[in-house]
Amino acid sequence: MVQRMVSISTLFLLLSLFNLSHSLPDGLRTELIHVDAGRNYTKFELLQRMVQRSKTRRRYLASSDVTIPSFPSSGEYLINISIGTPAQPFVLTLDTGSDLVWTQCLPLIHYFNQSYPFFNPQKSSTFFYTPCEFELCNEIDISQPKCSTDNLCEYNSSYGDGSYTSGLLGKETFTLGAFEVTNMFFGCGNDNKGIFLSNECGIAGFGRGNLSLVSQLGYGKFAYCFTSFGESKSSPVLFGSSADLTRFEIGKIQSTPLLLNPIYTSYYYLTLNSITVGAELLQIPESYFAVNRTDGSGGVIIDSGTSLTHFPNPVYEMVKSAFMSQVDLPVVPDQDLLCFDLTSTSLEEFQPPRFIFHFDGADFELPPQNYMELYPKTTICLAMLSHRDPLTIIGNFQQQNFHVLYDILGEELSFVRAQCDRL
Repeated sequence: MVQRMVSISTLFLLLSLFNLSHSLPDGLRTELIHVDAGRNYTKFELLQRMVQRSKTRRRYLASSDVTIPSFPSSGEYLINISIGTPAQPFVLTLDTGSDLVWTQCLPLIHYFNQSYPFFNPQKSSTFFYTPCEFELCNEIDISQPKCSTDNLCEYNSSYGDGSYTSGLLGKETFTLGAFEVTNMFFGCGNDNKGIFLSNECGIAGFGRGNLSLVSQLGYGKFAYCFTSFGESKSSPVLFGSSADLTRFEIGKIQSTPLLLNPIYTSYYYLTLNSITVGAELLQIPESYFAVNRTDGSGGVIIDSGTSLTHFPNPVYEMVKSAFMSQVDLPVVPDQDLLCFDLTSTSLEEFQPPRFIFHFDGADFELPPQNYMELYPKTTICLAMLSHRDPLTIIGNFQQQNFHVLYDILGEELSFVRAQCDRL
């Protein structure tokens, strides 16, 4: 059963387990870079890459075989974090669908290529391995935590596609922007395998577990604002008092409750009641957006690491039918997307049906550029995908130029259209 998030007192109790000695400001800001920024891809190529990444990501988020989805094949937005003293720089994938922060560490048994030198614990004066007696070793949200022969907290996570990461839980000093944060726990991966396409060095988990970057920083809320698709400008991620939606906002700030799935506890679940396409409010059965009480499958999550929104097949077919009945253009066959032929008209004259997600207490109306995309010049496509799984995933393409605030302590997600490149 989906529940409201953990109580404020419980969350403070969990955070106190870390015994952190942070001296952070009330608010913090750092920048995100999209994985394809500066690579000179055409928009057609970018959309193709987004489709493939989205399909791969969806398999991780929806698969019951994946114990902890902290190893996506390729992420979307990268965050700069330095680890150790002196600081060793890394680029990690921001992932709201997982908790653990981890990177590849020397000595290595297996590894994937990355753009920075591997983390070397011996070159840091502030690095410590975590003993098995430490309470978090028993609570660690990765599969099968165990002790090494040296009585150190060890992890080993494997996935259905053959990817895995294993190593030891370490404690270190992180540098975010201009600020150092001491006593941060992270996975020091000595044995890693995966398909990483963006030169990232690991994962920065922004999920709701104890070991996520968000939980360890202790701010209680964070926000991001993704700049326009195809731009090279960075996107801000903000913590604490800096996570303020009243800067460069366009329109009304809206809020909807964040829910907790007791089986998949890292994800940020929302209540989606229905969808409007053009003039039609789709009559979608409530069960299509509900979490299965037995196995935790289904439901609706918002995710930073998935490019394009995914719907279960029955929902997608309803959305597709509504578009086809309201768009008076020939349909172009495509393996993945619903596309229309623009040969008889121009992009400027084309007026797509409006698209609105009706969440509990909030209407998330998308501007056309957040759901329609040229693919290529004479074809325009609905940038959403269908899949067999019951999970609905709200992707980051649909979130571009929205300022999105995750108020963990307030158990609420808020959003407003914004000029993200001006924040």
